[in-house]
Amino acid sequence: MVKAGRPAQDPVRQQERAHRILDAAAELILRWGYDKTTIDDVAKQAGVAKGTIYLHWKTRDALFAALLRRERVLMMEEVRAAAPASPRDLIGGLAGALLRRPLMRALMLGDAEVLGKLSKQKQESATTPALSSAFEDYLGTLAEQGVIRSDRALAEHLTVVSSVLYGFLFTHALLPEPARAPDDRLRELIADTADRALGTSEPALRAGARAVAQATLDYLDTVAEVARHKLALSLGSEERNP
Repeated sequence: MVKAGRPAQDPVRQQERAHRILDAAAELILRWGYDKTTIDDVAKQAGVAKGTIYLHWKTRDALFAALLRRERVLMMEEVRAAAPASPRDLIGGLAGALLRRPLMRALMLGDAEVLGKLSKQKQESATTPALSSAFEDYLGTLAEQGVIRSDRALAEHLTVVSSVLYGFLFTHALLPEPARAPDDRLRELIADTADRALGTSEPALRAGARAVAQATLDYLDTVAEVARHKLALSLGSEERNP
């Protein structure tokens, strides 16, 4: 209920303010790390009162959970916008997006320097979209079209993809700076390795190629929709489930 004499809040302005706060939080967490970033810091950076932040999120953890959910949405939308048409395109797109988004990369790698205790509290968010159950459904479509190896179970293909993606990114982070491949080259290495590990030597027929391209986009649409729904809940723009 709106208090007497107090105008109703404009939902659009509320959302704009929420995103401005998240922008400030993202900048500070990358500069100082989660453990050293306070609500006071975020309020000052965003140009709002501390109490205003608590109108959106009850706790600091809830604020940063919303930030990570937004990063996930932006990452998936970025990959989808490139219209990948094959598993190689998809995995390369996901790898590239992770490399361009330091918060998502930090979450995936459990980087305590950036995310502090949040990296342990949000393990359910750390799984890259490529490793979700939706991806296993996607692999099923690829198997039906004969464009991935038939001598492995889908769960084994999932293990292969996760090992390639995590393995390259973890190794890259551990190497001394002079030994690290540039991000664009690393993305290509991940995509090529995953493609070789998944694929068959038989090229897909034209109809099969169209089916694979559509399945790739459908998968991204599914994952992006789930991510947007979770973000909406964090921003208070959808009614919360009991």
